[in-house]
Amino acid sequence: MISVCIATYNGEKYIEEQLLSILKQLGETDEIIISDDGSKDKTLALAKNLDSRIKIVYNTKERGYTKNFENAISNANGDYIFLSDQDDVWVDNKVEIMMSYLKSFDLVISDAEVCNSILEKTGVTYHSVRGGKGGFLNNFYKIRHIGACLAFRSSMNSKLLPFPKNQKLFTHDTWIPLMGELYYKTKVIKDPLVLYRRHETNTSRGTGPSVNSLFLKLKIRFYTLFSLLGRIGK
Repeated sequence: MISVCIATYNGEKYIEEQLLSILKQLGETDEIIISDDGSKDKTLALAKNLDSRIKIVYNTKERGYTKNFENAISNANGDYIFLSDQDDVWVDNKVEIMMSYLKSFDLVISDAEVCNSILEKTGVTYHSVRGGKGGFLNNFYKIRHIGACLAFRSSMNSKLLPFPKNQKLFTHDTWIPLMGELYYKTKVIKDPLVLYRRHETNTSRGTGPSVNSLFLKLKIRFYTLFSLLGRIGK
């Protein structure tokens, strides 16, 4: 069983297109878990009327997309968990390709085509900009992946959950790949399986450079390493 976890907040403009690109790749017993962070638009109304496999839960944790994703993952029932943003589009064979690797690996990370707001390709992929390398040290030095490109076995949840408390010092894009590289079998593939839409209301910086000070970068890494090592034995 596959669970697709989506964190939503005021995503009515693109959510239906994203959900349709996902639903056609899922089986009858698969599910989409939408965790909503208090949307005030038609996001949930559009999702509710689309398909019975879509289940909506509400984020009662601290607001923010990282905790919102944690809530979605916590409510997932599948053996395999795919993460999805609310405003992208999945390439048609994304699930098939990712599942072929998940037979041998615990965490699989794909590339993504960087697109503008109307899904015109910019000619670059996320990994071509950020590096896209595997390995714990490579990603501890500089995180090279985005959450929207992750799929993993739910058996990882014993170490992944709960996420560290201070979401200002880490994101799920950092936590899950580093956890996979440190404790599990992880595979980075070259296939760009997501149309990664960049628009005026994105909550993440996307392919842009970090604006964090050196002090904050060091603080983030110490906090992350301390949190990772704290999961030994779980």
